[in-house]
Amino acid sequence: MAGFRMTAVAIVCLSSTAPALAEPMSLLDRHGSRVAIEPYAPNIVRVTIALDKALAEAPPGDGPIAKADASGWVHRTDASGDIFSSPALTLTVDAKPWPKAPSQMERYFASALPPVSMSVQDANGTLLTKMTGWEMAPVTVNGEKTFKVGATFASPADEHYYGLGQNQEGSLDLRGRQIDCQHYYDAPAGETVCVPFMVTNKGYGIVWDNPARTLVWPGLHSTTRWQSQVGERVSFFVITGKTTDELYAGYAKLTGETPLPPKAGFGLIQSKARYESQQELLGIANGYRQRGLPLDIMVLDWFYWTRMGQIDIDRTYFPDPKGMNDTLKSMGMRSIISVWPRFERESRYFDMLATKGFLLHDKEGNPIDGLPMRYDRAGALLDSTNPEARQWFWGTVRDNILTQGFDWLWLDETEPDLIPDGYWYARGSGDRYHNLYPLVHTSGVADGSARDRPDFRNMILARAAYIGSQRTGSLFWSSDVHATWDALKRQVPTGLNFTASGLAYWGSDIGGWQWPKGPKAQRPVLVDPAGATAMDADYPDYPELFVRWFQYSVFTPTLRIHGQRPGTALWEYGAAAEPILAEWLRLRYALMPYLYAMGRRTYESGAPFMRALFMDFPKDPKVATIGDQYMFGPAFLVAPVTEQGQTKRTVYLPAGTAWYDYWTDQRFEGGQTVEVDAPINRMPLFVRAGSIVPMGVAVRSTAEKQALESIRVYPGANGRFTLYDDDGTTNAYRKSGMKAELVWDDQTRQLTSRSRLPTGQALTGLVRIVGQ
Repeated sequence: MAGFRMTAVAIVCLSSTAPALAEPMSLLDRHGSRVAIEPYAPNIVRVTIALDKALAEAPPGDGPIAKADASGWVHRTDASGDIFSSPALTLTVDAKPWPKAPSQMERYFASALPPVSMSVQDANGTLLTKMTGWEMAPVTVNGEKTFKVGATFASPADEHYYGLGQNQEGSLDLRGRQIDCQHYYDAPAGETVCVPFMVTNKGYGIVWDNPARTLVWPGLHSTTRWQSQVGERVSFFVITGKTTDELYAGYAKLTGETPLPPKAGFGLIQSKARYESQQELLGIANGYRQRGLPLDIMVLDWFYWTRMGQIDIDRTYFPDPKGMNDTLKSMGMRSIISVWPRFERESRYFDMLATKGFLLHDKEGNPIDGLPMRYDRAGALLDSTNPEARQWFWGTVRDNILTQGFDWLWLDETEPDLIPDGYWYARGSGDRYHNLYPLVHTSGVADGSARDRPDFRNMILARAAYIGSQRTGSLFWSSDVHATWDALKRQVPTGLNFTASGLAYWGSDIGGWQWPKGPKAQRPVLVDPAGATAMDADYPDYPELFVRWFQYSVFTPTLRIHGQRPGTALWEYGAAAEPILAEWLRLRYALMPYLYAMGRRTYESGAPFMRALFMDFPKDPKVATIGDQYMFGPAFLVAPVTEQGQTKRTVYLPAGTAWYDYWTDQRFEGGQTVEVDAPINRMPLFVRAGSIVPMGVAVRSTAEKQALESIRVYPGANGRFTLYDDDGTTNAYRKSGMKAELVWDDQTRQLTSRSRLPTGQALTGLVRIVGQ
């Protein structure tokens, strides 16, 4: 293969954060700008641009773990430039004429960098994107003489952009905005999380390979510009695909697969900031069982310890944590416990960690203690960029906490809350590695669990992410959001952009985390607050807000109640709210066969199952900017109610298919906007024609074997659905599992399966054809 040369290959564990070394590479010279081209698959290519040859040849940073692979690629040169082609795409690095002497105007305004431009086309020759230039601007950051580095791409008027992690400003399409891609707990609209992977509606996505704070201007003034605040080169990957799912398959190939969470992770996760005692926690668990309400996981949040950083359990309030967890397991429940990466000076490990250099520190090596911007004196941050520190942390938490019967860990503060800018990690400047922390911190636990609990399926609750974080088995949530209608409304596009970033498992604190406080209701309150203990009397519409938030969350990947309020359990929102919430909780568990099959599909494909409409309806231009509706798997169109007092809402039904109202079975043709009733006990739900939806019988938790109650078929198109089940707790799913492909023939109106159903039931008697 002409134009490629070989360098060393690194063999990297999937969960490792170490970068893969380059294998095949072509290094071009554009009058001093060195351009490296590295294919990773027929539809994945890396571009690196630098003035220094060694930097251009250097491997990618943390996040990508795949090996370069030029199989099927060809390099040729003609008058237009250097052309790299595969069966999936063609990348052309434009030829550049010998630079002429600059004019007087150019001496003042033009960049001193030798220019580089290139284009990417699909297999049919259609232009996907064109990089028009790159930049390096000298700057001193945290005492380092470095550069701001970036690249600019052309942006046609009909191009739309999605992803880049978590941004809570309230809209789906990123076009025309400035996205400050950084982990920032105190962002005005809610915590931002940087996952520098952006997909478009034009058949490609870009993974930006730089962990520093990065500004992105998608489609602003007809260009898309990326600019990292620290760096000495430009490095990015282009992934192409005929469908968005091909983009996510490419992302998974490049950065790691998404493990299937334990089945309990799809059930209700009950939490509160915080349960004061073992007695209170078990009392809530018993409350669910006594009321016949399903529940899978109880969470023990912060300040169960004697001091921040002790990594212990206060036996005054939790005298027998092992017994507590044994009791939960006897009730068919599991547990999650919060562990923090912060250490007070008075804690037993502080001096040891400081001496070993295991803490974020200043340039003199002194640990950084506390958060002066919020008067928060709560200790120093574990430096999880240090592999030894990660190994110590896992081993200590394993021995001190997990031996007490807790199942999974909640790694809070993974952004981290103690901002590293101006300080130093073992890896280097906190500014240079601003966005790296959540990947390395969760990787330490994921690697430790894989090593020490190889037969137990890992799951982590985490507050932030970076490219590749999906491979750690983490479930993410939108941080400590306000308990207001405005916050609820923002969650919908926030979650859709997060999952569009290649991380499938996202949710929010149902009801908001902050103390319930909101403006006075402007419409009649739809839920009588009588008997509610979750809030003060001056927030009478809060039970209504919680009901709407819960309905929405039943159709998000994770279902977790949490918050800083007197009570969070389902019965603490009043007598009027409880039966509505109970019915929606039972619906979640009835859908468990559907949900778990979606999790398996994500493990195999890399594609999220909470999906913005642009993913599934690329030929319908009306869906490009819709951020208040989405698909949940292949069947459900979800339209959350996010306005107080709202009892009707409009729903756009995408073109190209028919739709059924889930509640009434009424059929509608796509390509139209309909107004539907949304009384307080309903959230608008539609099901796409051709869908096959398995429904399970009522269970107390996923620990029980769940039989199928029915298999609903929505006629109007042919359909397929793969049922899946396994033991729900071990890693055996990686090699085995029970599958049955259900096939609906719309012409004959027959549902068939070539194999036995995972439940062992016969298909006959389970099928319900909607509308018949």
